[in-house]
Amino acid sequence: MNSNHTEIHRVIGLIGGMSWESSAEYYRLINQGVRNRLGPLRSAKLLMYSVDFGPIEQAQHEGRWDDAAALLEDAARRLQQGGADGVLLCTNTMHKLADRIAAAVRIPFLHIADPVANAARTRGYRKLGLLGTRFTMEQPFMRERLQQQGLEVLVPQEADRAEVHRIIYEELCTGRILEESRRTYQRIMAQLAGQGAQAMVLGCTEISLLVQQEHCPVPVLDTTALHAQAAVDFALEP
Repeated sequence: MNSNHTEIHRVIGLIGGMSWESSAEYYRLINQGVRNRLGPLRSAKLLMYSVDFGPIEQAQHEGRWDDAAALLEDAARRLQQGGADGVLLCTNTMHKLADRIAAAVRIPFLHIADPVANAARTRGYRKLGLLGTRFTMEQPFMRERLQQQGLEVLVPQEADRAEVHRIIYEELCTGRILEESRRTYQRIMAQLAGQGAQAMVLGCTEISLLVQQEHCPVPVLDTTALHAQAAVDFALEP
Protein backbone atom coordinates (compact mmCIF):
# COMPACT_ATOMS: atom_id res chain seq x y z
CA MET A 1 0.00 0.00 0.00
CA ASN A 2 1.20 3.52 -0.78
CA SER A 3 2.36 5.00 2.52
CA ASN A 4 1.29 8.42 1.28
CA HIS A 5 -2.30 7.24 1.74
CA THR A 6 -1.72 5.56 5.12
CA GLU A 7 -3.99 7.03 7.75
CA ILE A 8 -2.62 8.53 10.95
CA HIS A 9 -4.91 6.89 13.47
CA ARG A 10 -4.31 8.93 16.63
CA VAL A 11 -3.68 12.52 17.69
CA ILE A 12 -0.74 12.88 20.07
CA GLY A 13 -1.13 15.23 23.04
CA LEU A 14 2.08 16.72 24.43
CA ILE A 15 2.46 18.44 27.80
CA GLY A 16 5.48 20.62 27.09
CA GLY A 17 7.35 23.66 28.32
CA MET A 18 9.56 21.90 30.93
CA SER A 19 11.68 23.24 29.31
CA TRP A 20 10.52 24.39 25.88
CA GLU A 21 14.06 23.66 24.64
CA SER A 22 13.40 19.92 24.94
CA SER A 23 9.73 20.23 23.93
CA ALA A 24 10.93 21.57 20.57
CA GLU A 25 12.97 18.37 20.22
CA TYR A 26 9.84 16.27 20.84
CA TYR A 27 8.01 18.18 18.10
CA ARG A 28 10.90 17.70 15.68
CA LEU A 29 11.49 14.01 16.47
CA ILE A 30 7.83 12.98 16.31
CA ASN A 31 7.26 14.73 13.00
CA GLN A 32 10.52 13.33 11.66
CA GLY A 33 9.47 9.83 12.74
CA VAL A 34 6.13 10.08 10.93
CA ARG A 35 7.85 11.45 7.81
CA ASN A 36 10.35 8.56 7.84
CA ARG A 37 7.53 6.03 8.11
CA LEU A 38 4.97 7.56 5.73
CA GLY A 39 6.80 9.77 3.26
CA PRO A 40 8.43 13.18 2.79
CA LEU A 41 5.32 15.36 3.06
CA ARG A 42 3.71 13.52 5.98
CA SER A 43 3.68 14.86 9.54
CA ALA A 44 2.12 14.00 12.89
CA LYS A 45 -1.26 15.07 14.19
CA LEU A 46 -0.20 16.85 17.38
CA LEU A 47 -1.61 19.01 20.14
CA MET A 48 0.78 20.64 22.60
CA TYR A 49 -0.10 22.39 25.84
CA SER A 50 3.06 24.24 26.81
CA VAL A 51 3.16 25.37 30.45
CA ASP A 52 5.06 28.26 32.00
CA PHE A 53 8.04 26.42 33.52
CA GLY A 54 8.86 29.13 36.10
CA PRO A 55 6.10 28.34 38.62
CA ILE A 56 6.61 24.60 38.16
CA GLU A 57 10.38 24.82 38.69
CA GLN A 58 9.75 26.85 41.86
CA ALA A 59 7.21 24.28 43.08
CA GLN A 60 9.73 21.48 42.41
CA HIS A 61 12.47 23.03 44.49
CA GLU A 62 10.07 24.03 47.28
CA GLY A 63 8.58 20.54 47.42
CA ARG A 64 5.08 21.76 46.46
CA TRP A 65 4.33 18.76 44.29
CA ASP A 66 0.56 19.06 44.77
CA ASP A 67 0.64 22.51 43.20
CA ALA A 68 2.66 21.20 40.25
CA ALA A 69 0.32 18.23 39.88
CA ALA A 70 -2.71 20.51 39.66
CA LEU A 71 -1.13 22.43 36.77
CA LEU A 72 -0.23 19.27 34.85
CA GLU A 73 -3.56 17.56 35.49
CA ASP A 74 -5.22 20.66 34.03
CA ALA A 75 -2.91 20.50 30.99
CA ALA A 76 -3.79 16.84 30.40
CA ARG A 77 -7.52 17.55 30.62
CA ARG A 78 -7.17 20.42 28.13
CA LEU A 79 -5.43 18.09 25.67
CA GLN A 80 -8.16 15.49 26.09
CA GLN A 81 -10.85 18.13 25.53
CA GLY A 82 -8.98 19.33 22.45
CA GLY A 83 -9.13 15.91 20.83
CA ALA A 84 -5.90 14.17 21.84
CA ASP A 85 -6.05 10.36 21.82
CA GLY A 86 -3.12 9.95 24.20
CA VAL A 87 -0.85 12.08 26.40
CA LEU A 88 2.93 12.34 26.68
CA LEU A 89 4.60 14.34 29.43
CA CYS A 90 7.70 15.86 27.79
CA THR A 91 9.92 15.74 30.87
CA ASN A 92 11.42 13.01 33.04
CA THR A 93 11.29 14.81 36.38
CA MET A 94 7.56 15.44 36.38
CA HIS A 95 6.92 11.72 35.87
CA LYS A 96 7.05 11.78 39.66
CA LEU A 97 3.41 12.83 39.16
CA ALA A 98 2.65 10.39 36.33
CA ASP A 99 -0.02 8.44 38.21
CA ARG A 100 -1.92 11.62 39.07
CA ILE A 101 -1.76 12.96 35.52
CA ALA A 102 -2.86 9.62 34.07
CA ALA A 103 -5.79 9.47 36.50
CA ALA A 104 -6.96 12.95 35.44
CA VAL A 105 -7.89 11.79 31.92
CA ARG A 106 -9.63 8.87 30.20
CA ILE A 107 -7.10 8.60 27.35
CA PRO A 108 -3.82 6.62 27.56
CA PHE A 109 -0.77 8.12 29.26
CA LEU A 110 2.50 7.00 27.62
CA HIS A 111 5.09 6.73 30.42
CA ILE A 112 8.64 7.76 29.50
CA ALA A 113 10.32 4.85 31.33
CA ASP A 114 8.57 2.09 29.40
CA PRO A 115 10.18 2.59 25.96
CA VAL A 116 13.54 2.98 27.73
CA ALA A 117 13.09 -0.36 29.51
CA ASN A 118 11.93 -2.01 26.29
CA ALA A 119 14.97 -0.73 24.39
CA ALA A 120 17.34 -1.85 27.16
CA ARG A 121 15.90 -5.37 27.32
CA THR A 122 15.75 -5.73 23.54
CA ARG A 123 19.43 -4.80 23.26
CA GLY A 124 20.46 -7.07 26.13
CA TYR A 125 21.37 -4.41 28.72
CA ARG A 126 20.63 -5.28 32.34
CA LYS A 127 22.61 -2.64 34.26
CA LEU A 128 21.99 1.02 33.40
CA GLY A 129 23.55 4.31 34.44
CA LEU A 130 20.99 7.06 35.04
CA LEU A 131 21.61 10.78 34.63
CA GLY A 132 18.91 13.37 35.28
CA THR A 133 17.80 16.01 37.73
CA ARG A 134 18.37 15.30 41.41
CA PHE A 135 14.68 14.42 41.64
CA THR A 136 15.02 11.76 38.93
CA MET A 137 18.30 10.33 40.23
CA GLU A 138 17.45 10.37 43.95
CA GLN A 139 13.69 9.73 44.12
CA PRO A 140 12.26 6.32 43.22
CA PHE A 141 9.74 7.14 40.47
CA MET A 142 12.08 6.48 37.52
CA ARG A 143 14.44 3.93 39.07
CA GLU A 144 11.63 1.76 40.41
CA ARG A 145 9.76 1.77 37.09
CA LEU A 146 12.93 0.48 35.41
CA GLN A 147 13.71 -1.98 38.22
CA GLN A 148 10.19 -3.42 38.00
CA GLN A 149 11.07 -4.40 34.43
CA GLY A 150 14.14 -6.37 35.49
CA LEU A 151 16.82 -3.70 35.21
CA GLU A 152 19.49 -2.56 37.66
CA VAL A 153 20.05 1.22 37.91
CA LEU A 154 23.22 3.04 38.97
CA VAL A 155 23.37 6.78 39.74
CA PRO A 156 26.37 9.09 40.25
CA GLN A 157 27.78 9.94 43.67
CA GLU A 158 26.35 12.87 45.62
CA ALA A 159 28.68 15.65 44.40
CA ASP A 160 28.28 14.54 40.81
CA ARG A 161 24.48 14.38 41.13
CA ALA A 162 24.53 17.99 42.30
CA GLU A 163 26.62 19.05 39.29
CA VAL A 164 24.50 17.13 36.77
CA HIS A 165 21.42 18.83 38.25
CA ARG A 166 23.00 22.31 38.21
CA ILE A 167 24.01 22.02 34.56
CA ILE A 168 20.48 21.02 33.57
CA TYR A 169 18.74 23.94 35.28
CA GLU A 170 21.34 26.69 34.93
CA GLU A 171 22.55 25.87 31.41
CA LEU A 172 20.58 23.38 29.32
CA CYS A 173 17.12 24.68 30.24
CA THR A 174 18.27 28.15 29.15
CA GLY A 175 19.79 26.96 25.87
CA ARG A 176 23.44 27.20 27.00
CA ILE A 177 25.65 24.36 25.71
CA LEU A 178 29.13 24.49 27.25
CA GLU A 179 32.07 22.25 26.34
CA GLU A 180 33.25 22.26 29.97
CA SER A 181 29.91 20.83 31.08
CA ARG A 182 30.07 18.18 28.35
CA ARG A 183 33.44 17.09 29.74
CA THR A 184 31.91 16.90 33.23
CA TYR A 185 29.16 14.62 31.95
CA GLN A 186 31.72 12.51 30.09
CA ARG A 187 33.72 12.00 33.29
CA ILE A 188 30.60 11.00 35.23
CA MET A 189 29.42 8.63 32.50
CA ALA A 190 32.86 7.00 32.38
CA GLN A 191 32.69 6.41 36.15
CA LEU A 192 29.27 4.75 35.86
CA ALA A 193 30.54 2.60 32.99
CA GLY A 194 33.47 1.62 35.19
CA GLN A 195 30.97 0.46 37.82
CA GLY A 196 29.38 -1.88 35.29
CA ALA A 197 26.76 0.24 33.53
CA GLN A 198 26.18 -1.37 30.13
CA ALA A 199 24.23 1.62 28.79
CA MET A 200 23.55 5.19 29.86
CA VAL A 201 20.03 6.55 30.31
CA LEU A 202 19.88 10.25 29.46
CA GLY A 203 17.09 10.65 31.99
CA CYS A 204 16.39 14.32 31.44
CA THR A 205 14.93 15.53 28.18
CA GLU A 206 17.52 18.35 27.97
CA ILE A 207 20.64 16.15 28.32
CA SER A 208 20.57 15.08 24.67
CA LEU A 209 21.14 18.74 23.78
CA LEU A 210 24.60 18.34 25.37
CA VAL A 211 25.50 14.64 25.13
CA GLN A 212 25.29 12.38 22.10
CA GLN A 213 26.47 8.84 21.49
CA GLU A 214 29.98 9.92 20.51
CA HIS A 215 30.49 11.45 23.96
CA CYS A 216 29.68 8.28 25.91
CA PRO A 217 31.83 5.12 26.34
CA VAL A 218 28.75 2.85 26.40
CA PRO A 219 25.51 2.87 24.35
CA VAL A 220 23.16 5.77 25.08
CA LEU A 221 19.43 5.40 25.78
CA ASP A 222 18.02 8.85 25.07
CA THR A 223 14.66 9.16 26.85
CA THR A 224 13.54 12.00 24.55
CA ALA A 225 14.15 10.04 21.35
CA LEU A 226 12.69 6.78 22.70
CA HIS A 227 9.60 8.52 24.10
CA ALA A 228 9.08 10.33 20.77
CA GLN A 229 9.38 7.03 18.90
CA ALA A 230 6.77 5.48 21.20
CA ALA A 231 4.48 8.40 20.33
CA VAL A 232 4.93 7.71 16.61
CA ASP A 233 4.14 4.02 17.12
CA PHE A 234 1.03 4.99 19.11
CA ALA A 235 -0.15 7.40 16.42
CA LEU A 236 0.27 4.96 13.54
CA GLU A 237 -0.96 1.72 15.10
CA PRO A 238 -4.41 0.80 13.73
